[in-house]
Amino acid sequence: MCRILSVSRSGFYRWKKRPISKRDLSNYKLLFYIRQIHAESNKTYGSPRMTDALRAKGIKCNHKRVERLMREKGIYAKTKRKFKVTTDSKHKRPIAKNLIKMDFTASEPNKVWTSDITYIWTREGWLYLAVFMDLYSRSIVGWSMNNRLTDNLVINALKKAVWSRSPPPGMIVHSDRGSQYCSHDFKELIKNTKCLQSMSSTGNCYDNAVTESFFHTLKTELVYHEKYKTRDQARKSIFKYIEMFYNRKRIHSTLGGVSPYQFEQMRIPA
Repeated sequence: MCRILSVSRSGFYRWKKRPISKRDLSNYKLLFYIRQIHAESNKTYGSPRMTDALRAKGIKCNHKRVERLMREKGIYAKTKRKFKVTTDSKHKRPIAKNLIKMDFTASEPNKVWTSDITYIWTREGWLYLAVFMDLYSRSIVGWSMNNRLTDNLVINALKKAVWSRSPPPGMIVHSDRGSQYCSHDFKELIKNTKCLQSMSSTGNCYDNAVTESFFHTLKTELVYHEKYKTRDQARKSIFKYIEMFYNRKRIHSTLGGVSPYQFEQMRIPA
């Protein structure tokens, strides 16, 4: 071995008997937490978000050090794919005015919700997912899945959101111009909950960018790395991601390095 490594025998044995340095011990400890967080995040954290997660645990660390250790040990975030917008807005149903005009901020919870629909492939066929997001904390407050792309998909998602959050009168519900959001029953639900409906401008793909960004995150961190045999398997996987990871644990840079749940706990008075 000494001959292969081109070192002297005496040097090799001195190295072997030498006690582990404080720096090495610190790196071992840091790597333990990095691997733990990497597994808990479903291998989705790169070095910047990993550094935030470590600091949230009270571990003092430098971003460059975290980046180096992750690179040396082959710990990487999952590869991302491009996101494809799939909204069908070619219909004759009535359109609502754009009330938010690309202002994706909210000063308090349940002031502005945004919504969108996406498609997830399984071996049984397509599964459709509709979500409602609170712009204040980026929390997914309501969601629904179905094997058919009907008006009820968004209606059921909104009903869940209203039931769980009890929004005040005057809250804005923003979406794209998809036909499901323009249906009579959906508009009646908006009216009955005393909310205000808002829709994206014509031909502006950025008017609902925040919710589309969530779908991009969902797909690049979860869906693209799974091969769902059944719709039920996909439902369970997506439920776990939204409720157990995204809302409660996933760190958001726009929220100062905390999860939506943590952000609301920090900002909402008891």
